[in-house]
Amino acid sequence: MNLRSLDLNLLVILDALLDEAHVTRAATRLALSQPATSSALERCRHLFGDRLLERGAGGRMRLTPKAQALREPLRRALAAVTDVVGPAQADLATLRQTVRIVMADLPAALVAAPLYAGLQATAPGIRPVLLPWRSEAEALRMLENDTADIAVSVAGEPVPGVHGMLLLDETYVVAMRAGHPAAAGFDLERWLAHPHVIVSSRGQSEGALDRALAAQGRQRTVGIVVPAFAMVVPLLRESDLIAMVPSRALRGVAGLAVFAPPLAVPGFSLAMSWHARRDRDPGVRHVTALLEERVRAL
Repeated sequence: MNLRSLDLNLLVILDALLDEAHVTRAATRLALSQPATSSALERCRHLFGDRLLERGAGGRMRLTPKAQALREPLRRALAAVTDVVGPAQADLATLRQTVRIVMADLPAALVAAPLYAGLQATAPGIRPVLLPWRSEAEALRMLENDTADIAVSVAGEPVPGVHGMLLLDETYVVAMRAGHPAAAGFDLERWLAHPHVIVSSRGQSEGALDRALAAQGRQRTVGIVVPAFAMVVPLLRESDLIAMVPSRALRGVAGLAVFAPPLAVPGFSLAMSWHARRDRDPGVRHVTALLEERVRAL
């Protein structure tokens, strides 16, 4: 191939097309018209001798195997060019981009409004898409295969190719309705005498607490398993259920009796992660900075 005939802008458009797998979204992200983006896609198809994007089940666009194979080399090539000429200062006010964030419902509920407000004030063309968190392994897979740009979850072991930062440390508390029969003289016996609410996005009814209880020859009764922390408070207020939840889950909540766990329960750290190839993405960098600021403000 004669490189003098290659339009570098075409590769920039192709990168957005493969990232979004959608012509209109790629056009919006690049501040181009849809016809111009479609024309660029046709030129890319001719250049690489492949459809690159094609209609799949349900009419959605999907990447061909050739396009999948091009993604990482294309990113590396564009990153290398950026290193040579120097990164341009992004104009956040005119940036058009979708940023996908995997996050559990509790931090999402706490930061969604301030994150949106921050983006409206600084980069109104960035559209955050919050995706449900199911497990650390799945979140890492989503970062790797580009179905998510950022993950906010319990801190795990470092993973090659994934960058991140710790956001905050959290502790657990035990909560029940005011006037609950276990509230007077609350202790381990009263804690275990009533059914518990368990929050699990995967429907699991056992965890580290149950293993700690089993080591003492004890167990708790699970009354209900729910997928989201938002469901806990209404359940507590209308029943004799008891819940052990992160302390920030009760931020601004009144009418509950709250205690320290009568059994030593370690807390956890919340972390934010993104793939190394997103380090130069101005939209992702901006959203991570806003998330760091908003989460730490909690």
